[in-house]
Amino acid sequence: MVTLERPSHGEISVCGHNLLGGSEVKLAKAELGYVPQEVINHGYFSTREILQFYSGYLGLLNNNKRIDYLLERLALYEHRDKKVKQLSGGMKRRLMIAKALVHSPKVLLLDEPTAGVDIELRSSLWEFVKELRAEGTTVLLTTHYLEEAEELCDRIGVIDHGRLLKLGQTSQLISDMTFRRMLITLKDQPRSIKTESPHLKSIDGKELVLEFSSHLSVGQIIDDIGVDLNNVLDLQLREGSLEDAFIRILDQDGKEV
Repeated sequence: MVTLERPSHGEISVCGHNLLGGSEVKLAKAELGYVPQEVINHGYFSTREILQFYSGYLGLLNNNKRIDYLLERLALYEHRDKKVKQLSGGMKRRLMIAKALVHSPKVLLLDEPTAGVDIELRSSLWEFVKELRAEGTTVLLTTHYLEEAEELCDRIGVIDHGRLLKLGQTSQLISDMTFRRMLITLKDQPRSIKTESPHLKSIDGKELVLEFSSHLSVGQIIDDIGVDLNNVLDLQLREGSLEDAFIRILDQDGKEV
């Protein structure tokens, strides 16, 4: 999408502009912002100078208002006159994001933006990505942190060895591909439990472990196995996660092969 590699086949367009279409390439790239995974060191230029240079590359001759906004929003303003080599790794990553956004692109590509960063920076980047999404920016995020994908993404694609195995709304994907897990602790030894229920995974003394589809309610499952509510001491419910869905998708694909 950022034209660093030539596609072997197929077509791709950004905001209606063909990336393989000669004169349309510049129009497409003007709508794109790209943050690579590797931190790029710009040596002896200052933080502000880098953003001014990038604005000039994109034909924005008076872009100081946008630059100041990004410096403030990404907590770089007090470091605006520092040379890039003086910045910490986290600050350099923030600068890369500012560069990608200096021209207000409609599409932002983030290649593992939080790889190797501290918890505080990761949290602030998550919040900023949410703001961009709310403002209408399309964000394409590649990540190995499934918690990050589940938190930030409206749609998820699972890719394995270059093949797209699954694509869909995040909540629907989790709902379709995972199970809910429930632990019931009883006051007394269980009586009249329907041990033949497929949802009952184990009984250990006064503890019952159940697993069932996310489309079923807790009430349905309790009725199904015949638990006396007056005998329930505690109940813990764990919803399925994107990690669970990811593992099941890969497992199903392996079985198909």
